[in-house]
Amino acid sequence: MPILLVPGLGASPRIYAPVLPMIWRHGPVMVANHIRDDSIGAIARRVLAEAPPRFALAGHSMGGYIALEIMRQAPERVMRLALINTQARPDTSEATEMRRDRMARARAGDYHAVIDEMFPDLVHPARRDDADLRALMHGMGDDIGTEAFIRQQTACISRADSRPTLAAIACPTLVLTGDEDNAIPNSLSADMADAIPGAKLTVIPHCGHLPQPEAPQATIAALVEWLRI
Repeated sequence: MPILLVPGLGASPRIYAPVLPMIWRHGPVMVANHIRDDSIGAIARRVLAEAPPRFALAGHSMGGYIALEIMRQAPERVMRLALINTQARPDTSEATEMRRDRMARARAGDYHAVIDEMFPDLVHPARRDDADLRALMHGMGDDIGTEAFIRQQTACISRADSRPTLAAIACPTLVLTGDEDNAIPNSLSADMADAIPGAKLTVIPHCGHLPQPEAPQATIAALVEWLRI
């Protein structure tokens, strides 16, 4: 079974590196390129055009917004769905204002300062001084670049409200989150799991918004169980 992984905002395929060796055992893996368009709909269409005919789909954070859009556009192609540290709700006005500020600062040359500002909310509080995780975020930021970061923020601002479509999801679904996600509270994951028929909610302890590098073994266990359903 082909497996399609979608990274989040500001993230490159590196975000999945800690879990890839074990995931690869269950099927060929493709990591979506989500940096070329500035709307979630357009990103999903391009990902679908490049994807296998049918696949298991996992989306992390912004990648979850894209995964939910793929479920709207081509649900028959998705064999399994994993929603990792994401939400079905659209942007709030406060979130949009913050995104626009970060876009302006990135455009003005403060891209790395913006990444540093984002970092504390992306990891468990105990990992805010973790130099390796901070270096990972900067490295991924360099992978995608300033212009793609701005396109991604633009896409997130205009994304649809996915809550009305959750009840129509019919494939086996995992909703995965950390117990201290300060970027997207895990209560929003619980809401999604409640709305998707038969979905399983898994909350990883001592984990923030980045479960792949923060808690790789727990993340692998949850994803492997999902792939075996």
